[in-house]
Parts: sequence; C-alpha cells; structure tokens
Amino acid sequence: METTIKWTGKMAFSGATPSGHEIKMDAAEEIGGENSGARPTELLLNAVAGCTGIDIISILQKMRLEPKSFQMQVKGQRADEHPKRFTAIHIHYSLEGDLPEDKVIRAIQLSKDKYCSVSHSLNANITVSYSINGVEGKNHL
Repeated sequence: METTIKWTGKMAFSGATPSGHEIKMDAAEEIGGENSGARPTELLLNAVAGCTGIDIISILQKMRLEPKSFQMQVKGQRADEHPKRFTAIHIHYSLEGDLPEDKVIRAIQLSKDKYCSVSHSLNANITVSYSINGVEGKNHL
C-alpha cells in the first residue's frame, strides 16, 4: 500500500488514499494552521474505530446477525511530552438489535485480539467496553 501526501501551504496537507478518497489535514490556528482539515491524530482515532467497526459488522454478519444500529465512542489519552503519542485508547461499542451478548463479545474480542490491523499497528493500550440495547455489558474484554 502506498500513498502520496502533498503540502498545500502553511500547515496543511492533502492526499488521496490508494482507494481514491481525498484526505485533508491541517493544524489548529494557534500553531500556524488554518483548521482546514482534520488533525492526523483525529484521523488515527477514526481509523481505529473504522477498522474495528468493519471487523465487528463482518463477524456479526457471518453469524447471521444484523445490528439495527452501531456506534462507537472513542477516547484517546496522549502523553504530555513529545512525541505526544497515544498511550491509551478506550472504545465503547453501542449496538442495538436482536444480538446475543455472547456473540457480540466474541466479535469484539476477535477484532481486538486478531483482526484489526490499525490497532495492532499502534503502541497504545487499547481497552473496550460495550452496551447492547442500552444495557452496559458486564464482561471485561
């Protein structure tokens, strides 16, 4: 996989993904940017969520389960000192539908432990929690 990212002035960069989608990145105004695009760290958190979300939907579909809705809340903690890497990421999965808890847990565990290439590319401690139909899960993953 390869990509090219081009500087477009001040602190802004743009590029196209290998699949043809445009990405714009920029810094906050207080550090010389114009806030014309997402921060790279924001994209990283979204990439972790997107990767694990795709895994979970795929696994649930193979189990012949289809959520009515699915969203994730992702919280990242960063080091105070440079390079200010993510030290911890917590993902809370909220699913709605006729979904047996054990199957949801299995899908989350498979994504977390085996399939999500984005999270496995990071050095952060990634923890997860979940709720199904608004009920918090009791199992620790």
